[in-house]
Amino acid sequence: MKVTLSFDNGPTETTREVLDVLAQREIRASFFVVGTQLAEPGMRRYTERAAEEGHWIGNHTLTHTVQFGDSADPGLPHREIGSAQDLIGDLAHRDKLFRPFGGGGILDRRLLSSPAIDYLQNHAYTCVLWNCIPHDWDRPDDWVETCLTDIATRPWSLVVIHDLPTGAMTHLPRFLDALESLGAEVAQDFPESCVPMRNGVVTGSLDHLTA
Repeated sequence: MKVTLSFDNGPTETTREVLDVLAQREIRASFFVVGTQLAEPGMRRYTERAAEEGHWIGNHTLTHTVQFGDSADPGLPHREIGSAQDLIGDLAHRDKLFRPFGGGGILDRRLLSSPAIDYLQNHAYTCVLWNCIPHDWDRPDDWVETCLTDIATRPWSLVVIHDLPTGAMTHLPRFLDALESLGAEVAQDFPESCVPMRNGVVTGSLDHLTA
């Protein structure tokens, strides 16, 4: 069993707590940051720390408010992807990791659009999706059990949890203890099935994700 950890929607004050836990266990993960969060006073320091400690920093849009498939605005990809990338700057992973906003973690045709795909290709982004969403944001006290049950169904899970002040991350040590008890390998790289585009080159079908 292999598990890759990723944290979305930060940085927040909770990011510091998450980084402390990961550092204690020498685990490296990825942080997909929201541009407006990164621009909040005092928040960039947590993403800087994450990068310094070997975590990968990715782009999770500027505002995390509009799914590309819900908009006919051709300028949306530049604003939501490009502007966030400018804010991330030299903290970004060399492969320009990007994770689209999926309402409720659902992978459907609202996720992307033809203009968004063109933008990602033209600017050589690597699109990173997921296969495990334990709903920690709305089930902060029982997401661990949900996640453990789900990861048992596949050989390699890319888990999305959130470094947000919901209280969910107080259970992160318990989750990591359970992974260790199961003998799971905690990896930093991503399963190929969750990366339909690498450096602007489409490697898997995007039809089911495109409006």
